[in-house]
Amino acid sequence: MYSAPALQLPMLDADAPRLLCVEVYERKPLSYLTETAAGLLTQLAADTVFVPSTTRTREQYHRIHLPGPAPEFAICANGGHLLVDGVSDPGWQRQVAARLADECASLAEVRDHLLAAADPAWLLKERIAEGLFAYLVVERGLLPEGWVKELAEWAGGRGWTVSLQGRKIYAVPQPLTKSAAVREIARRTDAEQILAAGDSLLDADLLLAADRAWRPGHGELADSGWIAPNVEVLDETGVVAGEEILRRFSLAATPPPA
Repeated sequence: MYSAPALQLPMLDADAPRLLCVEVYERKPLSYLTETAAGLLTQLAADTVFVPSTTRTREQYHRIHLPGPAPEFAICANGGHLLVDGVSDPGWQRQVAARLADECASLAEVRDHLLAAADPAWLLKERIAEGLFAYLVVERGLLPEGWVKELAEWAGGRGWTVSLQGRKIYAVPQPLTKSAAVREIARRTDAEQILAAGDSLLDADLLLAADRAWRPGHGELADSGWIAPNVEVLDETGVVAGEEILRRFSLAATPPPA
């Protein structure tokens, strides 16, 4: 699923794939799949336990209207909320809260540092997501060289991870992971294998936890050259990569003929 600036269509307009809008915000179309991807996703959801996994808050996730039946499970807030039929599992929330209290610095400490270190010349806004992590929206072209790296080093010593995605700089507790939530869903569903895809540093733990995973040719992981033995690197970028990932998922999830 991609916003208009992130589509990265490599072909001429006449050859570009048809798009399906799957998110509207403030009465404006915001995010898209190709129509081919929509068909692949509908079939995949019928054949597997399809689990949307995102750093979005629950409110942001519920703006999305993917094709096919609503997923039974979804992961929001980078693993902070495990949704079951659209509702956050309270037992999972308690487990997450206990890990955060025991294993990393507080959100208040990290937020205070973010605001003290940021420059109003390039800081557009700051937000707290679900009371779990913080992020800044910035004018990326004005960011001082090395600022994000320095922030990551400071945060890493306090059990937090920093991720730069587009105009957003995320500061997320290291115990708050998509992989932990995915393992819990796999346990509940007796899953035989986990397939995953992602393009940001906050997806790396999820890709490593999967039996097979795919990394597109765009995004934070591609920019850093990140690889792992169980992760296939794709050349495709943008919305075309999303379509190709769904093809790979479908092939991997289809049992071989008897």
